[in-house]
Amino acid sequence: MKVMILADGRSPITKNWLKSLKQLGHQIVLVSSYDCQIPEECDDFFFLPVAFSGFSGSATAGLAKGNQRGGLSKSLIRRFRAYFMQFRYVFGPLSLSSTGRKLNRIIADTNPDLIHALRIPYEGMALSYYKGSIPTAVSIWGNDLTLHARGSGLMRRLTVKTLKQMSGLAADAARDIRLGINSGFSPEKPTLIVPGSGGIDFTHVRLTSEKLQPTLDWIPAGWNIVINPRGFRPGSVRNDTFFQSIPLILRQFPNTLFLCCSMAGQPEAEAWVESLQIQRFALLLPTIPQEHLWALFRRADLSVSVSEHDGTPNSLLEAMTCGCFPIAGDIESIREWITPGVNGLLVDPDQPEQLASAVISALLNDVLRREAAVYNRTLIQERADAGIVQTRIEVFYDQLTGG
Repeated sequence: MKVMILADGRSPITKNWLKSLKQLGHQIVLVSSYDCQIPEECDDFFFLPVAFSGFSGSATAGLAKGNQRGGLSKSLIRRFRAYFMQFRYVFGPLSLSSTGRKLNRIIADTNPDLIHALRIPYEGMALSYYKGSIPTAVSIWGNDLTLHARGSGLMRRLTVKTLKQMSGLAADAARDIRLGINSGFSPEKPTLIVPGSGGIDFTHVRLTSEKLQPTLDWIPAGWNIVINPRGFRPGSVRNDTFFQSIPLILRQFPNTLFLCCSMAGQPEAEAWVESLQIQRFALLLPTIPQEHLWALFRRADLSVSVSEHDGTPNSLLEAMTCGCFPIAGDIESIREWITPGVNGLLVDPDQPEQLASAVISALLNDVLRREAAVYNRTLIQERADAGIVQTRIEVFYDQLTGG
């Protein structure tokens, strides 16, 4: 089957999904909304900016090439990230009819058997302008309906239009399928609930995380290690709550190091560290390659990602696979994976004192962390194993194409 994927080609989630499809024997056409290196799994590739994604993508490319102008653009995006997101809410939908016409030409030229957008804004919205008869599917990310669809009137209308038009709907949480149906997707059409990355290769993740432990000799021995793996996601991940909890945790556990991934050079993170005077305890790291992130999960005691809009974060499943105790926001989608006090802890995303209390409780309770690690390994193997997920993807695609 020739499958066209519309997605951010830079994303590890996209790359893992492409890997799953290639292992299933499919021919892959990737239409990436950001400029990127062509993944080796692709049989054909197109770059199609969506809702001003080319601006951010070109900034990244410019920085990689040492282009000062590109570096300046990326710095501005970091500083004004929330404003840029609001700009896209208002003006991004206005650009999509033009993008949709370009996408229609790519579809006509490549003639896939199935088209799958890996999220609603803005790739799925562009796909909603497709006029042909090829089956289409869209995946929901955790904040597509609870955050982005509420960004503007046009965002809401295009979200509903996308859901109504698609032949199939995929999500990484049962909650999002329910919300999708409530927002216009027909309950009679095929649905799929699997991790958005295409599943966890359990053995590979575990062995790789162990193999890379010698590379972590820069982490001080005898310290508690808390990792925040996801960087900044405006309107979703509450890093303000995370940073405000750190001084409270340090009062009881002063030998605790907080590893903050994808936060090096981020003005907001630097401001929090300086204002709270936690420079010795909060290490702002660059974006970590996925395999090295697994090693950090294996080394860390706790993984903390407190979000108020989310589905099933890939980093949550990877932390659970590596035996790292998860603390997350108390929202419906996360409760599909975490039972508080059994295999993790959940907190109010708006309460730094509650987060600090959860971290302290987990650091004090070695037995809870050990038992949770065993529980989570079994849970991942039963519900998120890549082989099981690939089978479900294949069934879903067959339903859409009459396989």
